[in-house]
Amino acid sequence: MTFPRIRDLREDKDKKQIELAKYLNVDQSTYSDYERGVINIPVEQLIKIADFYSVSLDYLVGRDDIPNRKQRKFST
Repeated sequence: MTFPRIRDLREDKDKKQIELAKYLNVDQSTYSDYERGVINIPVEQLIKIADFYSVSLDYLVGRDDIPNRKQRKFST
C-alpha cells in the first residue's frame, strides 16, 4: 500500500530519505521501499513518521485533508 503523503511531506520539509531512515532505525533502502509501496509500513513506523511531521495518522495515510485535526466528531 502506498501513502503518497509520506514522500510529499519529506520533500516539503527538504529531508532526505537517509534522515528518515535513521530516525526510524531502518536502512535507507527499506525507507525507499516504504515510500514506493514495495513493502508495507509497520504501524509503529507510521506513528513515528506522523510524530516526526506533527501530523495525524489519518492525514499521513490520506484519510483526512487536515494535518492536525484535534478532534473528530462522529454522529450516532
